[in-house]
Amino acid sequence: MLGEFLLALFLGIASGIITGLIPGIHVNLITVLLLSFSAILVSITSPIVVAVYIISLAITHSFLDSIPSIYLGAPDEAQALNVLPGHRLLHKGEGHNAVIYTLIGSFGSLLFSLALFPVFLFGMKWLSPIIQPIVGFLLIGIMIYMIGKEKGKRLRSLVLFLLSGLLGLIVFNIPHLRQPLFPLLSGLFGFSLLIVSLLQKSVVPEQNNDKPLTLSKKNAIKSISAASGVGFIAAFLPGFGSSQAAIVATNIVGDIGDEGFLSLVGGINTANMLLSIGTVYMLDKARNGAIVAVDELLGIVGFKEMVLFLVVALIVGSISLLLGIKLSKTFSKYISRINYLAVIWGIIIFITLLTVYFDGILGLLVLITATAIGLIASFWNIGKNHLMGCLILPVILYFVL
Repeated sequence: MLGEFLLALFLGIASGIITGLIPGIHVNLITVLLLSFSAILVSITSPIVVAVYIISLAITHSFLDSIPSIYLGAPDEAQALNVLPGHRLLHKGEGHNAVIYTLIGSFGSLLFSLALFPVFLFGMKWLSPIIQPIVGFLLIGIMIYMIGKEKGKRLRSLVLFLLSGLLGLIVFNIPHLRQPLFPLLSGLFGFSLLIVSLLQKSVVPEQNNDKPLTLSKKNAIKSISAASGVGFIAAFLPGFGSSQAAIVATNIVGDIGDEGFLSLVGGINTANMLLSIGTVYMLDKARNGAIVAVDELLGIVGFKEMVLFLVVALIVGSISLLLGIKLSKTFSKYISRINYLAVIWGIIIFITLLTVYFDGILGLLVLITATAIGLIASFWNIGKNHLMGCLILPVILYFVL
């Protein structure tokens, strides 16, 4: 049995490398395929071994998904807000450092969440009925505060928030879209940035991996603790995902610079994934695709299974930290040596083809519309955090109405 667990763990890591580095290939896609073949898999091995594979895959993905968002401008939901600060550091020759900041957040949040796991576990049952009724109003207050800070740009910020929010509402209500988030977030955050780079004929400078890290201990502690805290909330509240958690956390910690922000967003996804293990054990509720698959495979997640998954998460997280450093060095070595404009065109064509493959003409229309809104934000010089209205407005309406 130990051999099967180890094999599942390393196969999960290998799969997490693929989903983490290739835009459009998400953990949820793999878990859906796994569930469709679950009868065959269970006849070969046990459900708990398949569950170990899924946990390993999801944790690895949460560590490595910052690499394509920073080097290629191709984010998934959890990394959408990291595109701009990561890109800024990339063009300063510090792309590797940008990835390191996200890895610090991921590994720090993993350790912090494990240390406080018993507290989080019992806090879920106590806080869930208290927080759930006020989440929508909390998000409304945060968005009013964020838009209010944009002196001289409040009206434009509000317009962008509402435009992206309306697009999100439309997209999530289109039936049969297989990957609604992919064209939505790629357009708002990735494509718009890539097109601006094309217009400016951007060139990625030589990357300097020897530049010292500038993330202070104070900001590291603030970002890791905030990531774990809001990751804990996101783990048990329906409709409240990593991106919404990032908006909340940003307003809690204040100005922590690009370095702290990258660490914060990097940590939230890992903390959310880890603490979702506690949610399915304590509340018997699965809040993300990977844990839904685990719950369906096992039927019930008991104490022993939970402890096993936490041990697996610690082992996989440690390996993923080293993998992330190594892979980022490889990316940083070659990104400046190749034709960056050709890379941008390649990413644009690849994402467009994936969008058409997943959702046809409808997906392409979503991608084009989202890109247009993202370009408006760039031309108006408005913070792209307001474009998270595509996810936040639907969540507000979910909780308030």
